[in-house]
Amino acid sequence: MALEGFDLDGFWKQPSDYVRKKFVLTPPTDEMIRSVEEELGYKLPESYLALMRVQNGGFSKRTAFPTAVPTSWAEDHIAIEGFLSIGRDKMYSLCGTLGSRFMIEEWGYPDIGVAICDCPSAGHDMVFLDYRECGPQGEPKVVHIDQEADYEITPLADTFEAFVRGLVDESDYDDEEDLEEDEP
Repeated sequence: MALEGFDLDGFWKQPSDYVRKKFVLTPPTDEMIRSVEEELGYKLPESYLALMRVQNGGFSKRTAFPTAVPTSWAEDHIAIEGFLSIGRDKMYSLCGTLGSRFMIEEWGYPDIGVAICDCPSAGHDMVFLDYRECGPQGEPKVVHIDQEADYEITPLADTFEAFVRGLVDESDYDDEEDLEEDEP
């Protein structure tokens, strides 16, 4: 079972008006999932579907993912902003106006799979499901793609479930120097 023992209800931040307007759709039906998968050309991971059935898109409580290499965001992690919903009707849905195909066709991201998370950079880096090794019906890896670094691909997790379980609170990366500078 996908995301067994994972706190699906405690994962999501309460959506703001902005998030409800731009990201969140009603939970996807089986027909919507089939239709979106057909349009994208990829089978979505069961763990992604399980998460979207609780809340279809939006902001998570944990927004940082550790990396073994530096990225344009930080020396040791990336930050995510929101998870794209399954559908077409919201700007930040998989098939929406700023969805996966838009990021590939208009912004030049490599055509390796499906964009699933935007980042605080307003489109200059994204998190993708990477189907290069498994094919369109397999279990994709999760990668960070950095447009500002010539679309550099940084591996994050072997599965979407591992990615979600590996997210941590951004405060785990508070810079001690910044904290010292803030002291009187």
